[in-house]
Amino acid sequence: MATITYRHPDGSTTVLDVPSGSNVMRGALANGVDGIEGECGGDGICATCHVYIEQCPVAFPPVDENEDELLDCTASPRRDNSRLSCQLPITDELSTLVVLLPEKQV
Repeated sequence: MATITYRHPDGSTTVLDVPSGSNVMRGALANGVDGIEGECGGDGICATCHVYIEQCPVAFPPVDENEDELLDCTASPRRDNSRLSCQLPITDELSTLVVLLPEKQV
């Protein structure tokens, strides 16, 4: 289980415990976090779950070619710390994570 802080563009936060085996996007959708759409259901084909990684104590899998291409098409600007939240698995090694939700997804 990991504690994920979803920081909204207005500065407010939503803090959730998300179980291992899930991902950052599913944690947000299951708990009604505004700011992550996940239109494709986590298949990595829509980029509506774009986030900015603010703080992470472990390394996530690297950005693959597909994610890299989708990050170039996000509604909010791509940054060096941009990721698709559906591609960020929750593992036993991950205890905390802070992500910033972009201004818009679509």
